[in-house]
Amino acid sequence: MIIAKFVAVALFGYLIGSIPFGLLVVKKLANKDIRAAGSGKIGATNVLRTAGAKPALLVLLLDLSKGILAVLFARMLLGADYVQVGNYAWFLTSSAQAVAAMAAIAGHTWSIFLKFKGGRGVATFLGGLFMLCPPAALFGGEVLIIGASLTKYVSLGSIAGVVGTYTILLPLTILNGFPIEYLIYALVGAIFVIVMHRDNISRLLKGKERKLGEKAEPVKQ
Repeated sequence: MIIAKFVAVALFGYLIGSIPFGLLVVKKLANKDIRAAGSGKIGATNVLRTAGAKPALLVLLLDLSKGILAVLFARMLLGADYVQVGNYAWFLTSSAQAVAAMAAIAGHTWSIFLKFKGGRGVATFLGGLFMLCPPAALFGGEVLIIGASLTKYVSLGSIAGVVGTYTILLPLTILNGFPIEYLIYALVGAIFVIVMHRDNISRLLKGKERKLGEKAEPVKQ
């Protein structure tokens, strides 16, 4: 029964993460295909370059909601289930929430509706983390915003933001007893986001990365 619940939360997380809000919003509000411009990704940054600030804000909120809803579903389905091992209790709810949030990131990045293409997963990662540990998510979001504002590189701010979530969660886990599953989620999620930004990192090193405010150019075929 527990295994079936874990499969259910992972499947739900993946499917809700797969909803291509960036594609749908830009198509509806700007009558454009987000995949044909800029990075070709469906996240808020490319929406900003392609369709403007208002659509980008809407997409940002919707992509955040993917992680939020995935974790909420896990909480609802598992409740307070746990396995007792000696004098320690392993709370399955914490593990299921982390699994659901990671599945949502995977869905956003490799959407079943877009032939397993999508975005980079930053907003969905932060949305899931907000439900797991709000202080870590808020800290990471602040680092992202400050980093992107100062450098004008959203990619650099995003990388700094996700690394910041793990950095702040480490002492919270050690000193405050936060579930280790949340720390693992932050670590795996941060590594995942960094890997998904490998092309941005390459452009940053070459001085060719797009800056905040630059308009998207058509995707080169």
